[in-house]
Amino acid sequence: MAWRELGKKSIRASLSRLLTPTTSRHTALSSSFSGLELKFSSPSIQCIRESHLFHTTPQLLGRRGDRDDTVGLQTHKKGKFKKRPENAKPPVEAPYIPPKLKKPTKSSADKTIEIFEGMTTLELAQRCGQSVAMLQNILVNVGEKIGSEFDPLGIDIAELIAIEVGVNVKRLYSYEGSIVVPRAPVVTVMGHVDHGKTSLLDALRQTSVAAKEAGGITQHLGAFVVSMPSGASITFLDTPGHAAFSAMRARGAAVTDIVVLVVAADDGVMPQTIEAMSHARSADVPIVVAINKCDKPASDPERVKVQLASEGLPLEEMGGDVQVVEVSAVTKTGLDRLEEALLLQAELMDLKARVDGAAQAYVVEARLDRGRGPLVTALVKAGTLVVGQHVAVGAEWGKIRAIRDTSGKPTNQATPAMPVEIEGLKGLPMAGDDITVVDSEERARMLSVGRKKKMEKDRLRKMNEEKLSLSGTESFSEENKNDSVPERVELPIIVKGDVQGTVQAVTDSLKSLNSPQVFVNVIHVGVGPICQSDLDLAQATGACIVGFNVRTPPHSVTLAAAQANIKIKVHRVIYHLLEDIGNFIVEKAPGTYETEVAGEAQVLNIFELKGRSKSKGDDVKIAGCRVMDGQVMRSSTMRLLRSGEVVFEGCCVSLKKETQDVETVQKGNECGLVLRDCFDFQIGDVIQCLHQVNKKPKFISSESGAVRIEC
Repeated sequence: MAWRELGKKSIRASLSRLLTPTTSRHTALSSSFSGLELKFSSPSIQCIRESHLFHTTPQLLGRRGDRDDTVGLQTHKKGKFKKRPENAKPPVEAPYIPPKLKKPTKSSADKTIEIFEGMTTLELAQRCGQSVAMLQNILVNVGEKIGSEFDPLGIDIAELIAIEVGVNVKRLYSYEGSIVVPRAPVVTVMGHVDHGKTSLLDALRQTSVAAKEAGGITQHLGAFVVSMPSGASITFLDTPGHAAFSAMRARGAAVTDIVVLVVAADDGVMPQTIEAMSHARSADVPIVVAINKCDKPASDPERVKVQLASEGLPLEEMGGDVQVVEVSAVTKTGLDRLEEALLLQAELMDLKARVDGAAQAYVVEARLDRGRGPLVTALVKAGTLVVGQHVAVGAEWGKIRAIRDTSGKPTNQATPAMPVEIEGLKGLPMAGDDITVVDSEERARMLSVGRKKKMEKDRLRKMNEEKLSLSGTESFSEENKNDSVPERVELPIIVKGDVQGTVQAVTDSLKSLNSPQVFVNVIHVGVGPICQSDLDLAQATGACIVGFNVRTPPHSVTLAAAQANIKIKVHRVIYHLLEDIGNFIVEKAPGTYETEVAGEAQVLNIFELKGRSKSKGDDVKIAGCRVMDGQVMRSSTMRLLRSGEVVFEGCCVSLKKETQDVETVQKGNECGLVLRDCFDFQIGDVIQCLHQVNKKPKFISSESGAVRIEC
């Protein structure tokens, strides 16, 4: 056993010397191992050698394939340098093509974060994707004290910081410790135009609003509270059915609890009916179907049900959960069943809201009153709105001076699900903005200024994106400049309306009339009557002024517009407005020139004039023809056809009827004509008379009210 212990000690000493890379030690190690192989041939010693020698380090002894006696690290051999062959060609000098910049999938301006009362600076920094130090610098600019990154922030301060960073915010409110009570359901009435939505509401509240509307159609978003015969109250939102008011219907579906889909029994499912269904589905709102006009002889409710089912609406009669009620607004039948269906749906939803704390409200409509200033129709979602509170409404702010209910009576406060009219804002907000109650006037002003800056940044960013897209199309058109591209004319328009919602609807409808030949550029929108400032802007920009539901401008403004050759178009019905503007766009369009066949003549005989003097010119071939269709004009281009193939195309030198030179030969008459440089006439050939026609675009209006310009 002693010799084995001695062998182990010798191996360990050899390995320790191996770790110091010197030439003498390598030599000694090699000799010691060669002796070891000669002296110790026992299998156990060989196993010890394998385990302690070759598995100590990954690079120990290098490769042992061909040289087992070599111990130590081996350096890799360098590869040989390859010379370039003499007949090698130089690299191709390709033009440098810069790489296309990849547009980020979601910019910070499109990012939306959720904020709440009491969130820390660290949480806000993580949601915004910015550092805590940057947010603390913004806090200093806002006028707040810098504390720890774990200190809570107010929800208004969090929104100001997010606005400075450049992200959108969504406010979240907690119901902890609040008084939560049941509230009335908010029901939005939607459907196609002229299906009886307003008449149905009139039958429920026993009024006659539909008879007073211009054109017999609803063009505003209205909010009403109806006390039902059972004693319950329901808040109704009446939406327009015309195709131009799609944004109004979307806002109504976003703020409502239940959607009543009104379908006429004698008309069936129409485009705006399908659109209303899609709005309700996107807002995840339950639907109750009211089949109206069941008193008419041509009504067919069963056909309407089949159409709704084919559109994917699960009706209760077919195993679904959507209630269907057959009603008539004229005879007032089925209204009690509609009330039961709405109250049952509301009971299933268990609608509740908090009544204490700051109010959350939603702008339904906004208009400008001559005596009271900006007026906002709002719907309270939670909390209580009180007179004297400071509010920030979108990019506007103010102090609530007065609150009136739907009947016009003043009240001191507004509770959940209560539509009211607010007075006291500094400016006119956009329809769909949220009403935020703040602590002080300074905070309301800061929020308003920050939101305006954010809106302006977003507007400029969209303009830059449009310019980039236009530059891409311009480069494409330069590559294909040989193709005939029609000229595009710009039509600047100033839009004035009675309320903010209709102004947006008219603006969206006018922008939808853009065509390859006419670009509709809405340079200014506003609420209120047409005034001298609008006239000055139109004169500076060469714009047309469009007024919707506003009073006729004063005689001085009309006279000044006539002298400056400025067109003012005032309408009260959306149909007439879109038709008038569409025809005006068609007049302004340059049109496209196309070649059309004005007439055809058949060659009946050929006459030759030979041996003419030099003064009269060379020999001439005259084609004796009869005009078979249309007319033949001397100033037009002629095309010679033989067996359906084009043989020659050129201008006409001479056109004679009998012995007189004429400019035009009508159908059924005979004539003789001479084509320049054409001497290959044959009997039976057809000569076509071509002329250029300027084709203007067409204004197309569908039954649903959707309009477009077709080029």
